[in-house]
Amino acid sequence: MLAKFWRKLKDEAGITGLETAIILIAFVMVASVLAYVVLSAGLFASQKAKEAVYAGLQETRSTVDVKGNILAETSNGTVNKVFFTVALISGGQAIDFTDTSAGKNMVNIAYHDDYQTFPSVNWTLQKLQSLNNDNMLDKNELFLISIDLSVVNDNATDDQKLKAYHTFVLELKPPSGPVLILERTVPPKTNRIINLE
Repeated sequence: MLAKFWRKLKDEAGITGLETAIILIAFVMVASVLAYVVLSAGLFASQKAKEAVYAGLQETRSTVDVKGNILAETSNGTVNKVFFTVALISGGQAIDFTDTSAGKNMVNIAYHDDYQTFPSVNWTLQKLQSLNNDNMLDKNELFLISIDLSVVNDNATDDQKLKAYHTFVLELKPPSGPVLILERTVPPKTNRIINLE
């Protein structure tokens, strides 16, 4: 019986070194193609992540900030104008503040409250601190924005007018970057000029 086993074993052909090398090379090739695909996908994903980070930085670099108080001018206890000073945040990029009087404004200011919505209200610009003659808000510049809210009160009922305890929202929308939202409530005591805290 043992002799039969040895005879059977002798008749079987073994794998040669060349066949083993071919199989190993095939495994290495498949592994290298798979590694290339994985690395390419990773590089593509990291490139997209890098682009998203740069786009986010571009958005935030165009941010406007309010410097100081927000003031309102009243007439017979009704707010007609709102004033505030704007500046760029540290590291921000210049923003074109050509106002609505020129008809080519780049920054839009919207108004809304519980009763009315105005997608765009008229506003003007006064340069408090400027380094040049253009309307670009640059680093170390301050612009006073005056918003005319008479349109809000013109067709409003007495309850809807901007009087004491009335809450409203102004949205300053630059061409790029986040929207600056200013929510304020008219105080109970209204002088001619009031501070909207």
